[in-house]
Amino acid sequence: RPRSAMPYLCALLAMLGAAVFAISCMPVPVPWVGTCSHPCGTGLAAIVVGPLFAVLLTAVALLLQALFLAHGGLTTLGADIISMGVAGGFAGYCVFHAARRAGLSLFAAAFLAGVLSDWATYATTALELALGLGQPGSRAALFGQVSLAFAPTQLPLGVLEGVLTGGALQFVHRHRPALLGRLGAMRAVPTAPPRGAADA
Repeated sequence: RPRSAMPYLCALLAMLGAAVFAISCMPVPVPWVGTCSHPCGTGLAAIVVGPLFAVLLTAVALLLQALFLAHGGLTTLGADIISMGVAGGFAGYCVFHAARRAGLSLFAAAFLAGVLSDWATYATTALELALGLGQPGSRAALFGQVSLAFAPTQLPLGVLEGVLTGGALQFVHRHRPALLGRLGAMRAVPTAPPRGAADA
């Protein structure tokens, strides 16, 4: 990244790290599965600073939660980073850029990225639970059961995360378009339109 982008990148990393930490600290218990649902924020982070930085921010946020809030845990930290950081971050990043190349508006592309990033996180979590707890021959059925257990909470939470992702990205693009351009993270987003032109 250009040297001039570094101050903006550091500020965004700090802000997005705090956002991922706070957003993912709002758990909704899923009783019989022994886990919880919550929004993640990694889709937004991946769009703005890239999926690799999103994984790093996820690792930091989850470690702090495990150490100080008893949320998650050190023994499950690796699995949590894979589901929330890797699966969620890369899904959000790829969906956003694919949607923009397909001609979707900024809000629509970010909305889809937020929704599918969240759902990818919990599909991966269900797969991890099935592989870790199921016996050979029963893992596919357990994956389906865990996925159904997540559905009542995670389907609406995913839509909520899509709205938050789309709204946040559109707000930043409308008020500070150059900020995202300097980071090289918004190649698919056109520069701010002239006054009076239609919104992106």
